[in-house]
Amino acid sequence: MAEQPDIAVVIAARDGDPVAVDRLVAGYLPLVYTIVGRALEGHADVDDVVQDVMLRVLRNLGDLREPEAFRSWLVAITVRQVRERFRARRGAPEALLHEDIRDPGADFTDLSITRLELSGQRRETAEATRWLDEDNRELLSLWWLEASGELTRDEIVDAMDVTRQHAAVRIQRMKGQLETARVVVRALTANPPCLDLQMLTTEWDGRPSPLWRKRIARHTRECRYCSPAWNGLVAAERLLAGMALVPLPAGLMGKGVLASLGAGGVASSKAAAAGGAAASKSVGAGTAKIAAKVGFSLSRKVMTAALSTTAVAGGTAAVVVVQKSDPPVATAAVVAPTTRPAPAPSTVKPSPTPSVTPSATPSATPTTKKPAVVVTAKASKKKGVGVWEFTGTKAALGDVGAGWYYNWSSNNRSMPGPADVEFVPMIWGKANVTDSTLAEAKKEGKILLGFNEPDMDGQAKMSVEDALADWPKLQSTGMRLGSPAVAFGGDTAGGWLDRFMSGAKDKNYRVDFITLHWYGSDFSPAAVDQFLGYVDAVHKRYGKPIWVTEYGLMNFGGSPKYPSQAQLVTFINGTTRGMQKRSYVERYAWFGLPAVGDSVDFGLYKDGNSPTDAGKAYKAAG
Repeated sequence: MAEQPDIAVVIAARDGDPVAVDRLVAGYLPLVYTIVGRALEGHADVDDVVQDVMLRVLRNLGDLREPEAFRSWLVAITVRQVRERFRARRGAPEALLHEDIRDPGADFTDLSITRLELSGQRRETAEATRWLDEDNRELLSLWWLEASGELTRDEIVDAMDVTRQHAAVRIQRMKGQLETARVVVRALTANPPCLDLQMLTTEWDGRPSPLWRKRIARHTRECRYCSPAWNGLVAAERLLAGMALVPLPAGLMGKGVLASLGAGGVASSKAAAAGGAAASKSVGAGTAKIAAKVGFSLSRKVMTAALSTTAVAGGTAAVVVVQKSDPPVATAAVVAPTTRPAPAPSTVKPSPTPSVTPSATPSATPTTKKPAVVVTAKASKKKGVGVWEFTGTKAALGDVGAGWYYNWSSNNRSMPGPADVEFVPMIWGKANVTDSTLAEAKKEGKILLGFNEPDMDGQAKMSVEDALADWPKLQSTGMRLGSPAVAFGGDTAGGWLDRFMSGAKDKNYRVDFITLHWYGSDFSPAAVDQFLGYVDAVHKRYGKPIWVTEYGLMNFGGSPKYPSQAQLVTFINGTTRGMQKRSYVERYAWFGLPAVGDSVDFGLYKDGNSPTDAGKAYKAAG
């Protein structure tokens, strides 16, 4: 994917720098194309709308007063152009061409499936987008990018021109319709097929429509053969990682769209140069037409550079191609679980190496300002850390001012901490629910953490039913119990945690507090509110105290993979301040204490007394 330019590039482009305009166009074309493509699914005018969007952006760039708001402004223009095309289409209905003769580049779903190599539930989800109502396809095009980390919720709110609460309601309804559409796709592609469904659809012309979506969905709820299609649906957020931006099709470049838009000289009269007539002759009639439409001349030099830039961008626009069939993945917009091997009954040494790839490009370029050095630790009962073995564990625990720590195990024999820093044991997974492990944990204190990411492969990986079956054994210790720590979706109705909490309530099981994990791939300051918003939403859903037992910033699907130290400092300062103010947040723990080996980019301490800049910020928190 062409990297999205920073604010400096936006400012330079606004001021007429042709090279900056080239970078701006190349960097944001994949985003615009993806929004338009998903919103206008099945129509051959996607490239025309993309062109119109970019022309409007370039024509009005000189009037942009807040360069830092460029992406929000761009997305809002894109949505308006999509809506204009919808209105025009309603005024003059145009039937879809048969798939055998339709322009293959026009079907965005087919393009997504082919170019992102989708399979399993990812493919089902892509195909289900054809069944959404028009307004929901528009909304999906934005929310999909939020879930993948390409857009923020604030940018979606701005683009839709509604309140944050209204946006949340609309997104929830859209997700419900998407789930129904996924079931419809499953039922129609079942092998062997349902004979009753075949009878029902004898008069269907094969084109997705709201009427047939409702008819088929109603059948699946009532049919014994089709009803299992509603089971085992992985949350859409988990399926979107690694499939945010779709590569620009070769056909788009062949029609002259990229070539014409890549010319930096069209953005501003300041970039106009002598020789425009010669340039338009050299690049062809398509480009000359665009230049005339905008009203500026083009220099040969700028056009040549533009063609080179867009040719490269167009060939490598995909973010991450995930080839597994249905791997569990986290919401980009929101979380990214980590890989830790299942422990032996008494010990666990976690590895901070990530296992999934949420796709996102950080919306802010790392600042070069060096964080302030802090040398005084603030002790806090709330503040904790996740710890695995490294030189100086005990000294670092004392230096950082943590009130508690844990190591994903039932004991701390291999990494004892200072006497005044509380160790909290965990029952990691199903294999650890033994009398000896439970007795070992009980010796460590009065608080016990439940299963580690039971909703993830490579982690505890437990069904809700298995977790509920084992819960009475944890409860029998008499210790204060934290819920299983889900990797994501703790605030989602019908998600793993929601079903567990409902089952525990029905069985009158005890859950004293909720434990959460959160990893964000947006490295901008907006990540603070994204994180705190998630914590608030989970608390609102269950009304119980919250422990955040893992959190941090990691971008597993793009580059840079980790934030700069300055970005970590900003995030740590904002999140710790927010959690200290929230009385319902009882404890929180950064992932993790060691900054060695593969955790050097996000850990806190290089050894017992050598904190990173992030470590210094965390040391001062509390």
